[in-house]
Amino acid sequence: MGPQLRVLESPDAVTRTAAQWVHDRAWAAANARGRFTLALSGGNTPRALYRQMAAGPRLPWDRTVFCFGDERNVPPDNPESNFRMAREALIDQPFVNQSADYEQTLRKLFPSGASFPSFDLVLLGLGPDGHTASLFPRSPALSEQKRWVAGNWVEKFKTHRITLTFPVLNAAAEVLFLVVGEDKAWALRNVLRGKAPVEEIPARGIVPTSGRLTFLVDRAAAAGLGQTA
Repeated sequence: MGPQLRVLESPDAVTRTAAQWVHDRAWAAANARGRFTLALSGGNTPRALYRQMAAGPRLPWDRTVFCFGDERNVPPDNPESNFRMAREALIDQPFVNQSADYEQTLRKLFPSGASFPSFDLVLLGLGPDGHTASLFPRSPALSEQKRWVAGNWVEKFKTHRITLTFPVLNAAAEVLFLVVGEDKAWALRNVLRGKAPVEEIPARGIVPTSGRLTFLVDRAAAAGLGQTA
């Protein structure tokens, strides 16, 4: 099944739709398996979503496990930290912020022996350059096929970023992209309509092996797609 595209009128509509999406998946997973595993996205777009999630309707908080799709190589109280943003907008909980330790934490969380963990839901953003999580164009982690977590060198920022790898992201039961703003139009067009290699547009590497892939986008981000439904 190919990716599903939903074009909404505004960033607020994307937030409301995504919040309902998370709510429905959370209760379904918690009721079916006793646990909902969610990988959070960093960046500015999901901030409003996390605030909406915290405000309600109520989620099964006691059966929800939050992880992070990626993190900047900064202390958790740094203004650039994805953890700090999620903590302030959503909840306050301890988190391991190093790639090797994080992979071990995930292996304890998903002890089934499978090659890669399967999150119930992974939230992803899309950068104007086509990156997602901290998988940036021409960065070393794009070729990682065995590790769950990579300390990825990002040349444009001259720093390492901690990120889940493609095999983990693609093993999820569901992947939801949130894409808002006209500055994302070029990247979204190249992800959905282009033919550039993953090395140039990393988000094209998100192809779930058996899960569902959906893009929730606003009109501004969809402007480069031509006729949309």
